Amino acid sequence: MTARLKPLTPEQVLDLPAMPPVKEAFRALNISEGTGYGLIKDDQFPIEVFQFGRAKRVRKTDLLAFLRLPEPAAAEVQSAPAATNSDAPGVQPGAPIEQPAPISQ
Repeated sequence: MTARLKPLTPEQVLDLPAMPPVKEAFRALNISEGTGYGLIKDDQFPIEVFQFGRAKRVRKTDLLAFLRLPEPAAAEVQSAPAATNSDAPGVQPGAPIEQPAPISQ
């Protein structure tokens, strides 16, 4: 019988490195090591596993997607206000945007 690891909170999952060890993925998914390694062996683990020597790792982005957690960078970009023509210094709001002249051949 394998010991169950303490599950990770969503905040802890967001703090993981880009390529966390599979044991951290097991904790994020709240499954035991035995179950996790069994799923990997049977090619049934829901996230792609990468082997680096003896180390097995997963992509954090894959883990976040599986858990449906927003990626911090994507959330920051989505919450940033969109730049408009009126944000440019010296440009009147609503001024037309200049288009390049067509090139004749």
